[in-house]
Amino acid sequence: MLSPPLAPAVPDRSLSERHAVSVCVGMVIGAGIFITTPLAAANLPSAGWVLAAWIFGGAMSLAGVLCFAEMAAAFPDPGGDYYFLRRAYGDGAGFLFAWSRFAVIHTGSMALLGFTFGDYLATLVPLGEHGATLFAAATIVALAAINLAGLRFGIGTQVWLLWLVLAGMLAVIAAGVWLAASGAPPAPDAAATPVGPAPQFALGAALVYVFLAYGGWSDTATLSAEMRDAQHGMKRALLAGMGLVTVLYVLVNWAYLRGLSHVGLARSEAPAADLLLYAFGSPGQALIVAIVALTSITSMNAIMIAGARTTYAAARDTAGLNRLGRWHKARGTPAPAIVATAGVALALVAFGAYTRGGFSTMVDYLSPVYWLFLSLSGVALFVLRRRYPDVARPFRVPGYPMVPLVFIASSLYVLYSSLAYVRIGAVVGVGVLAIGVALLAGLRVMARLEGSSRSAAEARR
Repeated sequence: MLSPPLAPAVPDRSLSERHAVSVCVGMVIGAGIFITTPLAAANLPSAGWVLAAWIFGGAMSLAGVLCFAEMAAAFPDPGGDYYFLRRAYGDGAGFLFAWSRFAVIHTGSMALLGFTFGDYLATLVPLGEHGATLFAAATIVALAAINLAGLRFGIGTQVWLLWLVLAGMLAVIAAGVWLAASGAPPAPDAAATPVGPAPQFALGAALVYVFLAYGGWSDTATLSAEMRDAQHGMKRALLAGMGLVTVLYVLVNWAYLRGLSHVGLARSEAPAADLLLYAFGSPGQALIVAIVALTSITSMNAIMIAGARTTYAAARDTAGLNRLGRWHKARGTPAPAIVATAGVALALVAFGAYTRGGFSTMVDYLSPVYWLFLSLSGVALFVLRRRYPDVARPFRVPGYPMVPLVFIASSLYVLYSSLAYVRIGAVVGVGVLAIGVALLAGLRVMARLEGSSRSAAEARR
């Protein structure tokens, strides 16, 4: 059914540790950090717990990064975790992962970023109860039109995204330092959104949001086979990159807590905007809203580009889905895949608006599926070591088997936590994955029937 052979290409080892660090930081840090923090804080009882949760998230993400670094060095392929899953579990697992990226992870992330953009822009341009939804939907439609026309933000624009996000994070940290140095008290709760739950203690729910902000490193680890120093380069780069991300995340949360208080942070819908408004007035608020808006749009565009092409490639190689795997030669775009990606993302924006959860609904929707496949990728490290013991491994996970076991355990705990409350977003996300299982079964039946028909025709000849 799935035609790509298991024959990975071997890239040149031309990347320095500095290159890998920049990619690691750029893949992990995004606009989500500006909105996940209140949702995590609302489920933790004190400021100390908030900071501890973000430190723990960084440590567990680093453990996972090391696992992916070993697999990418041993089995280099542009497919990354898609390829690891195929090698470990077969074509079916690879297809379901590709389906989950199209129907859940990529499109859910686009809707999530759309709500992030809408929540922040609504602080400056209020359009009522559905303002964030309208901004999110309009952005998806505009990006789909741009990509269908064959126009794309250049790679340089995507690189500048990292500097924009870092500028926003440094502005938040600077606000906290300014308030601490001046001895100003935390803003009253009214400075943040004066609605929402009081902080409670639900560690699993908090970690769902924390780990979401740390997501993205799984793609970074595919650079292992391109490092000049095959033995130690990736390990050093990942330690430096994830260490930097963890320090920045902890400092951002410290600044939020210093400026808004724990209760104020938990109740805020746009904490960076609330903090900079309190510290620097309207100009500070406008600056951070602009940064979050630009980073959200650029991230959504990157997902549109990469996600549509992943969908195109999987559909092209899968019997029965060839119409989705067509390429518009004149414009150089996978037009049907772009339309399908935008359509699913718009449906998810409508779903988020219907539940009145917006961003949090999208977290519920994509988290169980994301952590299911990330857990399977962690287990794949053991499977691939046993199945291919003679494959050269330029990099091996230090502390094996404890480090991968700790990563798998933490991933399974977040998977459990994302399902424990059985909110509607999680139910729908798991249901969409089940549709992928049914689709896989149907495609296999079709392939068998076509094979039987060809065999019968050959026999008659």
